Amino acid sequence: AYDIANSCRFNDDDSAYMNITPSAGNRKTYTFSTWVKRANLGSDQVLLNGGGGGNPNTTIRFDSGNQFHVFEYTDGFVWRLQTNRLFRDVSAWLHIVVAVDTTQATDTNRVKIYINGTQETSFAENDYPAQDTDYSINNNVQHNIGNNASSNYFDGYMAETVFIDGLALTPTSFGEFDSDSPTIWKPKNVSGLTFGTNGTYLQFSDSANLGDDTSGNTNDWSETNLDATDQATDTPTNNFC
Repeated sequence: AYDIANSCRFNDDDSAYMNITPSAGNRKTYTFSTWVKRANLGSDQVLLNGGGGGNPNTTIRFDSGNQFHVFEYTDGFVWRLQTNRLFRDVSAWLHIVVAVDTTQATDTNRVKIYINGTQETSFAENDYPAQDTDYSINNNVQHNIGNNASSNYFDGYMAETVFIDGLALTPTSFGEFDSDSPTIWKPKNVSGLTFGTNGTYLQFSDSANLGDDTSGNTNDWSETNLDATDQATDTPTNNFC
């Protein structure tokens, strides 16, 4: 079995987050994958933002109603997917994959959300991106993990956080059901994936450098209000009470 040793604790009371400003990459096709354990409900909490909170920006977050929401915003929603399902379990780890490929001819194939290996198909809002359009993630603008510029801080833990530049992957690249856990989604080793130029793999294994990219690209993220005590051993393979 594949074991995850560490996670990163994001305490919203500390205004903790990470950021990077990448070179412009593939803005049509990418994948974001992370394991999360929520610690506080009922507020907008950002997992990933591209655009630094300005106009335009692409955001992946939990909403104040505890729905999961992915959107592009420019003085209003350009496109968005917001789940009907609510995510209110603060005792369990969730695996989230958001795969974007605006080159797809069928609009419903341009953004896919997977939770614990299963695609979300029931949405309160389901306006899809325009075909072959570049959006904010992977542009040469500030990207944040854990907040939207100076607000909407995530409160909880993240582990095995991956950004793939140039490929829209399915969850089987990051996890699996197997004979030992036929009904429980569990992580697998992602070190062999093709991450792409701006790709990132955050294992949070260095307490002195929690934003260290271990993909081989050295796309390190800068930490704000995070320190060595925010490295945790509560992980998807070692879930604390």
